[in-house]
Amino acid sequence: MLSKPLNLTIRLASPGAKRILLVNALPNIFRPMRSMLRKRGYQVDSAHSGMDALVQLEQCPPDLLLLDTDTADIDGYEVTRRIRRNPELPFFPIMLVADHNHSNVVKGLALGANDVIRPTVKKRELFARILAMLRLKHSIDEQIRINQQHEEFIASLTHDLRTPLIAADHVLHLLRRGAFGKTLPKMRDSLEQVVQSNQTLLEMVDTLLEIYQYEAGCKDLYFHNIDLWELSRDVVRELTPLAANKSLKLDLSLVEGTDQTSLQVRGDRLELRRLLTNLLGNAIRYTDTGLVELRLQRLTCNSPKSDLIVLEVEDTGIGIAPEEQEFLFERFRQGNHQRRGNGLGLYLSHQIVEAHHGSIKVESEVGKGTLFRVQFDLLYE
Repeated sequence: MLSKPLNLTIRLASPGAKRILLVNALPNIFRPMRSMLRKRGYQVDSAHSGMDALVQLEQCPPDLLLLDTDTADIDGYEVTRRIRRNPELPFFPIMLVADHNHSNVVKGLALGANDVIRPTVKKRELFARILAMLRLKHSIDEQIRINQQHEEFIASLTHDLRTPLIAADHVLHLLRRGAFGKTLPKMRDSLEQVVQSNQTLLEMVDTLLEIYQYEAGCKDLYFHNIDLWELSRDVVRELTPLAANKSLKLDLSLVEGTDQTSLQVRGDRLELRRLLTNLLGNAIRYTDTGLVELRLQRLTCNSPKSDLIVLEVEDTGIGIAPEEQEFLFERFRQGNHQRRGNGLGLYLSHQIVEAHHGSIKVESEVGKGTLFRVQFDLLYE
């Protein structure tokens, strides 16, 4: 039961007012501060217990929470922990009021507080810290707003681009087949370049749309029992002509001791196919001579239910410099290889792996080749 009825006026605050919620705050410190803040246009509300605070901030999240660690029911540390573990709550800074010793400060910051202040803090220092926390809140809110606008722009732009690109792709293929009459020999090479360029743009737009859906949290995944050996064999078969055009050998193999029937994972078949295609396609693109190999392994752990499936794509290509490997899975990050690419394929691959609760790592040496290693949990019903 709440120690005090909820202040219903919190829902009636003007949209521009910065709301500060004080929880069990010491009266001799915060009574004059409350008056000062209100005079400066801030809305200041109070809660007298940890549970009261949790109810209020879920109904109307504040711009700043000033929280005494010594509350009547659950202490301020537990309130902080519950807030930071609640994914439904937006970010707002938390200032803890606690005895200023090392362990209290470390505990508060570790649980997600943004500042820890002493009960004997001076008024001017307290006001300066409050303003600093409100600036932090404003800065993060502004960054979120900019990111949302950016993602919406990308989604709108890619949707608008996709329609004419598909139409152009259809017309170009008709031209190539001679549907509008014979093509002059000297035009065929140029036509092939246009077809390839249009397909590259279409692939880039499709990749951007996929990335947007992952980042916006609106990507629909359909998990089924997947035979990873069968899927890998299909992808290798599709990409073999691409490797053959560069006189590369494209292999699919099992690590010794692994049975192909044991490679069952639970995942989205389309997304896992996209992952394999991205990794193998990249390996082929950045390898001029030698081999591209896809290896599958069941890695036995302490118990069968903790076994892993390991997928490795290794090539004998140009390699990746150590300073570039750190940023390899960030979007629009390309190395200094001066080869065609958009810096999106590995970023999307990382998103796909994370969506399947797996991990992806890279090992590489310039001039000798690259190894990508992906790990997935085995399928257990």
